[in-house]
Amino acid sequence: MWKFPRTGRTLRALIPAAPLALTVGVLPAYGVAAPTPASAPLKCSTADGPYQRQVEELLGLEVDGSQSPADCLAIQRYQESQLIVPADGSAGPITYTALYWEWAQNYPEQLRGCPERKGRVACVDLGHQIMWVALDGKVAFTPVAIRSGRAELPTRTGWFRVERRKEDDWSTLYNSPMTFSQYFSGGQAIHGVYNNLYEGVGSHGCVNLRYADAKRLWTALQQGDAVYVWGRKPGG
Repeated sequence: MWKFPRTGRTLRALIPAAPLALTVGVLPAYGVAAPTPASAPLKCSTADGPYQRQVEELLGLEVDGSQSPADCLAIQRYQESQLIVPADGSAGPITYTALYWEWAQNYPEQLRGCPERKGRVACVDLGHQIMWVALDGKVAFTPVAIRSGRAELPTRTGWFRVERRKEDDWSTLYNSPMTFSQYFSGGQAIHGVYNNLYEGVGSHGCVNLRYADAKRLWTALQQGDAVYVWGRKPGG
C-alpha cells in the first residue's frame, strides 16, 4: 500500500471512516465550502474513471483499472474529505490531481518537468495542477495545489518572468479579488482565491492558489524571477 514516507500513514488512513454529506458552509482558513450534515451522499459512480488506475494506486487500492463498489466508496470518502465537487466516487481528473499533489508534497525530489537553471524558478505543472519554486534546480517551496485556466481560457505555457506584483488586487474584468497577485503574462497572474479550488471548470487563465498558499508564495518570489509553465490541464 502506498505510504507517506515521513509519517508512515497511508492515504486510505486519512479518509474518514464513513462518508460525509456536504452542504455549503465556510472554512475560515480558505473561505471554501465546508462539510456539514446533510440528507445523504451522492450515489456512487459505477463507471471506470479516466484516471482509474492512477487513483487506485495513490489510494492504496487494488490496481486493476476497474471500478468496484469498494473503489467507489473509498474514492467518494476521499473526495468528501477534500471538498471535491461532485463527490460521486468517480476517478476523474480533479481527484487524480488532488492525490498527486499529496504525493508530490512527500516526494519533491521526484518532481519532473521544470528545467534546471540558476536562480529562482516558479514551476507550474498544468498536467498535474501543482506548482513549486526551484532554487538552482532544487525545490525551495514545496508543491501546492493550483487551478489553471479552463478550456476556452487556458493558462499560457512557456518561459515568463514575474512582471509585476500587487498584494491586494481586484479583477475589474471578472469582478473578483486577486490576492497576492504575481503577474507573469499580461493579465495572467499567480494569485490567491477564497473559493474552493476543487470546484468548477477552471480559472479565466490565471493560476489560482489557496489564499494561505498564495500568501506564503508572496515571500518566496520576487519581481523578475523566472516562471515556467508547461503541460495541459487534465480533462480540459
